[in-house]
Amino acid sequence: MFPVARAALNLTARGIQRTAVRQAHRKYEPNFHDKYGNLVLLGGATVFTAVWAYVFTKAGIEWGLSPVGRITPKEWRE
Repeated sequence: MFPVARAALNLTARGIQRTAVRQAHRKYEPNFHDKYGNLVLLGGATVFTAVWAYVFTKAGIEWGLSPVGRITPKEWRE
């Protein structure tokens, strides 16, 4: 089984080498991420901020207030 695995790895390495050599001779063309990557990142950050701002304003959370003195025990019902 070892020679079969070694042969498979050798074929995989040759394929990677051929692809690398082929791509080294090509002219560099910007791909989608080069063209629109920063725009997509800023758009995602904007949507993320807007959604969480909406959630936090609608949730009614009171930030940083201590419950001491605000919580009083209810009267005991018998």
